[in-house]
Amino acid sequence: MTDTLHIFDTTLRDGEQSPGCSMNAEEKLKVAQALDTLGVDVIEAGFPAASPGDFASVQQIASKIKGARIAGLARALTKDIEAAAKAIKPAGDRGRIHTFIATSPIHMEAKLRMSPDEVVQRAVDSVKLARSLAPEVEFSAEDAGRSEIDFLCRIVEATIAAGARIINIPDTVGYMTPDEFGSRIRTLIERVPNSDQAIFSVHCHNDLGLAVANSLAAVANGARQVECTINGLGERAGNAALEEIVMILRTRRDRYDIDTGIDTTRIVPTSKLVSKITGSPVQANKAIVGANAFAHESGIHQDGMLKHHKTYEIMTPKSVGWSTNRMVLGKHSGRAALIARYAELGTVLDDAQLQTVFFRFKVLADKKKEIFNEDLLALLSDDVVADERISLIGLHVASGTRDTPVAVVELKVADETLKASSEGDGPVDAAFKAIKSLVEPNGKLLLYSVNAITSGTDAQGEVTVRLQDGARVVNGQGADTDIVVASAKALIDALNKLPDMHAKAVHAQYSGI
Repeated sequence: MTDTLHIFDTTLRDGEQSPGCSMNAEEKLKVAQALDTLGVDVIEAGFPAASPGDFASVQQIASKIKGARIAGLARALTKDIEAAAKAIKPAGDRGRIHTFIATSPIHMEAKLRMSPDEVVQRAVDSVKLARSLAPEVEFSAEDAGRSEIDFLCRIVEATIAAGARIINIPDTVGYMTPDEFGSRIRTLIERVPNSDQAIFSVHCHNDLGLAVANSLAAVANGARQVECTINGLGERAGNAALEEIVMILRTRRDRYDIDTGIDTTRIVPTSKLVSKITGSPVQANKAIVGANAFAHESGIHQDGMLKHHKTYEIMTPKSVGWSTNRMVLGKHSGRAALIARYAELGTVLDDAQLQTVFFRFKVLADKKKEIFNEDLLALLSDDVVADERISLIGLHVASGTRDTPVAVVELKVADETLKASSEGDGPVDAAFKAIKSLVEPNGKLLLYSVNAITSGTDAQGEVTVRLQDGARVVNGQGADTDIVVASAKALIDALNKLPDMHAKAVHAQYSGI
């Protein structure tokens, strides 16, 4: 009988801790719903004690998600555990408190300034408290990869006895190699007397590029839960990538007689959603979900693929959510073809969305000969914000090798039409200055990123903008065949997400060109 591996997704907690990847409550709920549809076993919804916003977000996810278990992270502190218990309460018997304390000598001495005996006692007390407040408790020994094995055995045995039914062994700093990490998991299972009363879990970081390899080594040695993230997001170099672990197990059944409950056809749509919301692009050559993961340009490869797809593909694109359909979409295509292609990409359009997207599709089709899947997904990123206070009416830019770039923008802010012009170091800079002269607050620009969605000189450019206004950080995205227009759309998208956005009392003067 095939064994089962539990997938614990921490995109909303560890993934969100990636610099610039913070999400608001609405965005977190969208990701949680996608993860639930994907089939993950546990969603670590956040760190409730970290902030009132994080608490509210975890609580909302716990009340809305009906399939996956919902975990809240808590340090081995009473206030953290109590906050986590309250936040996950709407999940009922699917709630889990995930509490942790560091166990390596460097962490205990330099960070906690506690003796090993004090750490064990704190861990036991915390697990007991969590068990009295929640139906399920997971205990993590932070920096277990650099912890002494005898002490690790001691604290694992004690926390299992205290009521923890999931024991997580994290390689917190990505230090271990697969052979030693696998051996560590096997040693714990064999040496801890009550190890049969708990599921052993792993949480591997990718500092040396070994997160997935270490996770699989742990699975081969008895771990039955893996903590991972979509696209490998996470602190520093990130975490083990969910899509890679799942597809390795699926593709190499000859080596791993173990399966997951993941609907693999939802992997790519979920990856794209997370990328869009966090503003963190997926590199083209990323395994499974990268744009080039199933692309073949070499003549030798193309010849082999035409003869048999297995010559150069060890899994099918459709198995992870990509489409191999080569039906060309262009300006003569109709609604039926558009609906069918979006369905293949995992997106069902309602009548209102279809009307909006079809209009954008026709506009784009007049600009380029062929519309690719990536173009269609980018059109979705132009969805109107529900609370849209600013919209772009017009943009004109003049730029040349001997001229100072000038941009003229026309915006609709609330019910007011405003126009301004501005010079800049380049056309994008001029456009940004003109836009920001008309609205407040306008935020500090933290990131400006451009990606070509497809190849060719008529390719759409997708722009990501990150703004900071006080403690609030927001991402905006825009796509267009004109990169300056895409940039303006991205800035406006981000501005719409800032609170109290309105027209300035004194408007910039439009001087014309």
